[in-house]
Order: sequence, then C-alpha cells, then structure tokens
Amino acid sequence: FGCMSLSIEHGAKSMALLHQGIDLGINYFDTADLYDQGENEVLVGKALKAKRKDLFIATKVGNQLRTDGSGWDWNPTKAYILEAVELSLKRLQTNYIDLYQLHGGTIDDPIDETIEAFELLIEQGKIRAYGISSIRPNVIQAYTKRSNIASVMMQYSLLDRRPEEICLDQLKENGVGVMVRGAVAKGLLIDKPSKDYLDFSQQQVNRMSSAVMQVSGSGKQSANRSAAQTALRFVLHHPAVCSVVTGMRTEQQLLENVRTLATPELTDEEYQYLKSTLKPNVYSMHR
Repeated sequence: FGCMSLSIEHGAKSMALLHQGIDLGINYFDTADLYDQGENEVLVGKALKAKRKDLFIATKVGNQLRTDGSGWDWNPTKAYILEAVELSLKRLQTNYIDLYQLHGGTIDDPIDETIEAFELLIEQGKIRAYGISSIRPNVIQAYTKRSNIASVMMQYSLLDRRPEEICLDQLKENGVGVMVRGAVAKGLLIDKPSKDYLDFSQQQVNRMSSAVMQVSGSGKQSANRSAAQTALRFVLHHPAVCSVVTGMRTEQQLLENVRTLATPELTDEEYQYLKSTLKPNVYSMHR
C-alpha cells in the first residue's frame, strides 16, 4: 500500500481504506516523512497502531523541510538521519521502523556516512532494515557494493523498462529486494489519455496501452484480468521484484489491486508480446 496518495483532508476515509487494506491481507505500508509535511506518517501510524506487530511499516528520510515552509533540501548526513528518525518514530507511534529508506541520493553524497547512520539505527533497534529509493544506476551500485541494504525502490513499468538493463539482475544476484513504484505509469497504461512519457511519444504510449488492453481482454487465461492487473502482473513477472507499491485512493482501486494476486500470471507469449511492443528505454544519465 503506497500511502502517498492518501487524503489527509479526508482522514476518516483514508483511515477506513487502510483498515480495509489490512483486512484484505495487505501487510506492507509505505510512507515518507516528506509526504504532507509529516502528516502522512501521523495518519498511517494512527491507522496501523492496533495491529502494529503484524504489519510492515516502511518510511523514508533525506528531504529536510525548510522552517519557512518554502520547500525542502536534500540532506543525507548522519546527523540529520539520526535526528529525523526520532520524529518519524513519534509520528508513526512505534518504537521501530521495519524498513527505513533513503529518499533519493546522488553519487556525490557522503555515502559511507549515510550507511553509518543506518547501521547505527539497526544496532539501536530503531530500524529493522534499510534501503534506498532511487532510479540512479550509479547510486544503486554504490550502495549494493558498500552497504547492507535490504531493498531498492525504483520506478518500473512497461513504459519505463530502464531497470531491466542492469539494475534488476544485479540486485537479484546480490540478494537485494526490489519494490516497484509507478507500475501503471501515472495511469497512462490503463485509463489516462495518452501523452508523451519519458522518451516515448504520445503515439508510442498509445501503442503500449493498446497492447495492455489487448492482453487483458484476449485468451482464456487473461479474460478476467483488467488493464491495471496486467500492468502489475508485468512488473511482478521479473524475479527481482518482491513487491509492487501502489497508490490507492478509492475502495475500487484497492480491490482491483488486491485481486491482482488472484489473476493468472502472464503467459510467456503475453509477456513477450508486451515486451516487444516498444523498444525498451535505457538510462542516459547517472550511469
């Protein structure tokens, strides 16, 4: 359950959606200290408190809010991480965080210092594991070589297959789990009007969404799979992926996402057809 899209304004509705998610078997909830200036963590902590020991809470750190409310600055220092974790623990109403993630990162960061902070927090029992949320291959490779990261959250979809080039196989080989975000490409793969996306033109995006619809509505195996479920099944197909983090604002979205697990996996024919629809994009920066 990707909690970023939850409405703080309609807190009661968001709480109900989180509780329904728990009832339906969701046990991994992903938030960040940056979302809604910390109020997202407050909401999540309140909703999950009663069943905390049965649930897996992930949050993120590194974006320091400015005191004047004008935005935030990147701060991956050890001192800041050790300060920020205390605030997240308080907002989440818990004495430990299951997965603490660096919310970004560049190759010019004091990476060893950042790692020291996470390792210290594990020793102190304040976090169970740590990871990074990044799409930058050079940053991912640095942390894979120099740290004990448990996971990497990265954008991956039929319209963003950049992780396939290097990162996914490398992370799998090193025993690092991948959490996917953006699996439906901002809705472009399912119900949003086609437009340019990354280095794909509007026409190419339309071609990809049409392929998703075709796979979703053809053949006995896929007859009961929606476009969203096909998009989720695609990213789940890669053995490096251990979870797909999806944003859900409505009960309909929640039910559709949960029911993906009851749909058939993509056949080899379906998988190859989707992959062959467009030439995969690759990273041009941060290599």
